[in-house]
Amino acid sequence: MAVMASVPNRPMARETIEALDASRASRPMRLTVLGATGSVGKSTLDIVGRLPDRFEIIALTAQSNARALAALARQHRAKLAVIGDEACLGELREALSGTGIRSAAGAEALVEAAMMPADCVMAAIVGAAGLRPTFAAASCGVRVALANKECLVSAGHVFTSEIKRSGAELLPVDSEHSAAFQALAGADPESIEKIVLTASGGPFRTWTREALETATPEQALKHPNWSMGSKITIDSATLMNKGLELIEAFHLFPVSAEALDCVVHPQSVVHCLVSYVDGSVLAQLAAPDMRTPIAVALAWPKRMTAPTEKLDLTRLGSLTFEAPDETRFPALRVARAALKRGDTGPAVLNAANEIAVKAFLDRRLKFLDIAALVEETLETAERRGDICPASSLDDVLAVDGLARRLAEDGLSRY
Repeated sequence: MAVMASVPNRPMARETIEALDASRASRPMRLTVLGATGSVGKSTLDIVGRLPDRFEIIALTAQSNARALAALARQHRAKLAVIGDEACLGELREALSGTGIRSAAGAEALVEAAMMPADCVMAAIVGAAGLRPTFAAASCGVRVALANKECLVSAGHVFTSEIKRSGAELLPVDSEHSAAFQALAGADPESIEKIVLTASGGPFRTWTREALETATPEQALKHPNWSMGSKITIDSATLMNKGLELIEAFHLFPVSAEALDCVVHPQSVVHCLVSYVDGSVLAQLAAPDMRTPIAVALAWPKRMTAPTEKLDLTRLGSLTFEAPDETRFPALRVARAALKRGDTGPAVLNAANEIAVKAFLDRRLKFLDIAALVEETLETAERRGDICPASSLDDVLAVDGLARRLAEDGLSRY
């Protein structure tokens, strides 16, 4: 069963919430940011920098950008800075010389950073590299502000089981899942009829299939509304991002896969709609700025000021909606099939998609072949019997590695 975002399957008593809130209000929130130099990490620290009295930065991590990590650690007076690439440790130490900020490197150091005593861990490492650190944070029973898709897409049942075991708080940072979290507001699961996530449609929303045959990485990276990293921007262009988000929503919210849907909304103002059995539809609206869902995750159950554009519906004039076209954008259909297949099907989907997106960005694969390669990898894994239940993170990572090898092998046929 899905985890209802926040405390899993057991809403906190009002007295408990008030006690926790009072405790947190009496001192700055101790915050660790995993993936500090990425889009979500930088947006998080932008909020923190504007409200320095409300936060104490415990640890910051990055994969290879040592100079940027050091600059952020200095600016926010972090206790620890960790670089994933061990070859970059010397550069990081040099950049932090004389500051008293501890530094470390490597996969184990990332896990140690995630487990340092904190009130909240912003899990913003992109890709499968974020799995172990985010699991480590969850095991400590802290608030996990989740921006890493892989924890729920690749390891949904394993991750939610760990959340339940530790009693951690799980708050989604994806704009659509944050919107659903807000629109649900502790609703009785029996009253929920459907959760509909919105998609911008990406830069190719109006392109013909023939035009998509020659789409370039430069064109795909020009998102009309959002400023994001390259991988998620390509996923938005293929609509795979929406498929991955449907899988995430399945694990976050107490509804069946059949009660999850998406709609294309080019203005990116309505982020989610929740339909109830009485005919009511609640929607969450905000300007397309990741600092809004980040602020929700940091401040819950209260609200905090965020430096985002205030929504002016009169200036917008109109909001439009349309059904996604799964003929031009088959990635959405492929993702739905992986969710329906279950077990480690979504892990294979995610791993193959990462390989396909990188190949497209490297000009080794055409845009329309991204979804084709992912689907072929899923079919191969199914035929080989590699899609199976997972009981641990190691099981998930083993399937992830296998799927990447299958996808790399498949690239030779394109």
